[in-house]
Amino acid sequence: MTKNDSTKAAQAEQQQTTETQAEQVVQDEQAESQAAETESVDENQQRIEALELALSQAEQRADDANDRAVRAVAEMENIRRRSAQEVEKAHKFALEKFAGEVLDTVDNLERAMDIAKQADDINQSFFEGIELTHKNLLSTLTKFGIEAVGEVGDAFNPELHQAMAMQPSEEHDNNTVLAVMQKGYTLSGRLLRPAMVMVVKNS
Repeated sequence: MTKNDSTKAAQAEQQQTTETQAEQVVQDEQAESQAAETESVDENQQRIEALELALSQAEQRADDANDRAVRAVAEMENIRRRSAQEVEKAHKFALEKFAGEVLDTVDNLERAMDIAKQADDINQSFFEGIELTHKNLLSTLTKFGIEAVGEVGDAFNPELHQAMAMQPSEEHDNNTVLAVMQKGYTLSGRLLRPAMVMVVKNS
């Protein structure tokens, strides 16, 4: 081998070494780039997971807040409805105690009229005065929702009538009111006192 050939061989070997080193550098750079990309993907994934967790927590807090708001609104509506019912009841039955006292006066007027009808020497003007007072009092009671219950011929109703006696009668159906000892009264449909009645009981 000549000196020239030896030099060429050395140059070729050096070039090959340089190319190998260059390839190694490229491979190293690619490896580093891939590692950086992988690390970047991992970081992005972590960020995404953290954001998803934060979003989930925020949604949960929003749901909880909405649930509390709905419950609060429902509770306020319940309170408003109960208050309205209580006010309505108070207005409706505020006269209950007073009405119970006034009914004694109505009973006394009715007894006085019954006695006057049986008297021979009753002053007609006096009787008419009692009768007019009775009518006015009943009219006033009616304006405030107080109604009399218990009339002869009515079907016996245990929710409105109190049976004081039973008696057969061919002229009336079974379980009808034959006589009224004392009228009953209701206040806006609510029973103040039952009517004391005699009830037909046919065999």
